[in-house]
This record gives sequence, C-alpha cells and structure tokens, in this order.
Amino acid sequence: MIQRIQTVFLFIAALSAAALHFTGLDAEVFGSQYIVAAISLVSFMVAIVSIFSYKQRQRQLMLNTFNLFINVLLIGVLMYWLLNLSGGISFPEKGIEPVFPVIAIFCLFMANIYIRRDERLVKSVDRLR
Repeated sequence: MIQRIQTVFLFIAALSAAALHFTGLDAEVFGSQYIVAAISLVSFMVAIVSIFSYKQRQRQLMLNTFNLFINVLLIGVLMYWLLNLSGGISFPEKGIEPVFPVIAIFCLFMANIYIRRDERLVKSVDRLR
C-alpha cells in the first residue's frame, strides 16, 4: 500500500541503500571493493521485500529489524574504512558513504513505529467485533 507512511519510510531506506551501493564502490575494505556494495544491495533487497509484505505486519517488523542490523554493520564497516584511510577521521574529503546507513536506520526505526501503531489499531478493531 503506497498511501501508508511506513511505506514512504521504507522507500527512503531503500533509496539510501541504493545510493550507498553506487557511492560505496570506492570503499576498499578487507582488500575488496565490493563488500560495502554487496551488503548495501542486501539491505536494498530486504527493504523492497518489506515494502511488498504490507499485509503481514509481523513479517515487516522482522525484516525491518534485520535491515536495522545490516545497516549497523554497514556503519561499522564504513567507520573501519574511514579510520584506515590516510589522514585519519578529520580528513575533509572522505566521502558521504556513512550518511546513507544513518538515514536508513532512522527511516527503518520510524517505519517500525508506524507498523506497530497499525498492528495495535487492527487488534483494537478485532476486539470490538
């Protein structure tokens, strides 16, 4: 359902994962340039699956929680990459890559709040029947 606010948040999270996929190709972590891109692609796919499982709110919550853990892992990997670049953390032109998982975490957290609110609404209506 496109008109639900959590779908908008999940779409923004998917867009931020896609943006990280394309901007994270220059991040060489553990000897490979594709680690960040692969993890961000997994995050993108989980967000898309979560968007299309709007009829199963518990499944959506589980997928969003899994996606939150993926994005926390991405932040850790990107911080490791930033700290191992020459110039330390204060070098001004390191890139925008760590911003995308932070945006995704915020959006996934907000989507979980609204999904739980929908779940409570459905349970309260079922009690009235």
